[in-house]
Amino acid sequence: MAKPNMSLEKVKMPEQEPHIRNRNFDEVALGYTEEMAIEEAKRCLNCKHRPCVEGCPVNVKIPDFIALIAEGKFEEAYQCIRETNALPAVCGRVCPQETQCEKYCVRGKKGEPVGIGRLERFAADWHMKHVEETPKKPESNGHKVAIVGAGPAGLTCAGDLRQMGYDVTIFEAFHLAGGVLVYGIPEFRLPKAIVRKEIDSLKNMGVKVETNMVIGKVLSIDDLFAQGYEAVFIGSGAGLPSFMGIEGETLLGVYSANEYLTRINLMRAYDDAYDTPLIRHKKVAVVGGGNVAMDAARSAMRLGAEKVYIVYRRSMDELPARAEEVHHAKEEGIEFKLLTNPVRILGDEGKHVRAIECVEMELGEPDASGRRRPIPKEGSNFEIEVDAVIIAIGTSPNPLISRTTNGLETNKKGCLIADEKTMATTREGVFAGGDAVTGAATVILAMGAGKTAAKSIDEYIKNKNN
Repeated sequence: MAKPNMSLEKVKMPEQEPHIRNRNFDEVALGYTEEMAIEEAKRCLNCKHRPCVEGCPVNVKIPDFIALIAEGKFEEAYQCIRETNALPAVCGRVCPQETQCEKYCVRGKKGEPVGIGRLERFAADWHMKHVEETPKKPESNGHKVAIVGAGPAGLTCAGDLRQMGYDVTIFEAFHLAGGVLVYGIPEFRLPKAIVRKEIDSLKNMGVKVETNMVIGKVLSIDDLFAQGYEAVFIGSGAGLPSFMGIEGETLLGVYSANEYLTRINLMRAYDDAYDTPLIRHKKVAVVGGGNVAMDAARSAMRLGAEKVYIVYRRSMDELPARAEEVHHAKEEGIEFKLLTNPVRILGDEGKHVRAIECVEMELGEPDASGRRRPIPKEGSNFEIEVDAVIIAIGTSPNPLISRTTNGLETNKKGCLIADEKTMATTREGVFAGGDAVTGAATVILAMGAGKTAAKSIDEYIKNKNN
């Protein structure tokens, strides 16, 4: 048994220097070496009660894979993760481990928790670098299932069903599979080559992917059933952006974060070899305080902006973005305008953005979310000179599928109604999960919903055919 590492701090992750990385789209975190991974793995106490596993939405066998890394058995560690997680290289990079698995780590009581996400990423990256995969295609059980959306929920559901023997086809609206992994999360946080490899492994198992297929336009849910699919899983995400409804939102230079990041990530506007239209603005205000706001702000800086502001109506304590993303944004020169709320976007005579008018806020009593309600200070209006405003205050599901499908009910926010335990919707044979049901949430929660749905679909089809 290896001697445990009782250091109170995680092994530091190598990173690009802030003044270098804020002008390129290369990955910020460079990953552990084998020696670093083993050293960090030795910090795990292999607790009897395994609280970290309960904090993982897909129940990765965390102490088991970490123990294998500590022994230098890197491929075995990867295979251990893959038993429950179809996208380990992705999750190791973008999961909010600090509020999930690492939150419950015993080592976190007297120091930093074990770097579970960093070790998961290490195992996945080691596998991709050293192992040529030739996955076995499970034998077909003769039943067909359709998946709508090739994001985290759809990919996970597809992978699990294929392992069970189902013939699975994913119908993706964009020209590339990956959903938010390719259009929403920037290259410097999640390289697209990583996503492609994860998707290729699913294709090698026999999962079919049809792109440029907008369900509700090209085909309907009814059409899918008519083509012989016995069940449908809807994992179409939440791609409809929200706006503030303030004056000036139609000016040139105002973007939704969704549009801005899609142009950069999926259409590669940051690469001069691609003819994607996107103005390289000099002074940018990003409205919002979540991870998407951080991604948009850090992307704007990398596109050459001289000044980038995060405009958020509450204080740093209420900021919903991951602490790591906020830390990186500050290091890279992003300026935080806290307790500040936009009331109007101002334009020049050519109808281009020239400034954003804001009001100072103060925090009152907690609202329904549990966070203190921001209240405007009368007479505190001021302007910030900018030539672009990016609105990153949330998204909701596109209503196209619900409007073109009989029997699918939605809630007041436009999210599909699905049973939490089975992911079954209000229409027989149709299941749904991820952001299409919850609204914008995390990658790993969407994956958890995909796993639950796969199990339910398997039970549904078996019961139907008995």
